[in-house]
Amino acid sequence: MYTYMTHGTCCRAFQVELDGDVVKEVKYMGGCDGNLKAICKIAQGMTVDQLAAAWEGNRCGMKPTSCADQLVKALREAQAATA
Repeated sequence: MYTYMTHGTCCRAFQVELDGDVVKEVKYMGGCDGNLKAICKIAQGMTVDQLAAAWEGNRCGMKPTSCADQLVKALREAQAATA
């Protein structure tokens, strides 16, 4: 599991596990429970690139980022750490 501390979101951190470039598991700490449960379920089985295409750059209100955007950053970092 790779831990990523988020920046600019209510969620404080993501823990992600990859199998190559496929998301195996995502856990979160803090944030909107219902939305993040859904994000984690949707992410499982998808590739990092698929999620990045859909979620990278998404914003939450006036914030420059969102939990989905931060998850993509977490996945990219986890991918780089295992390369």
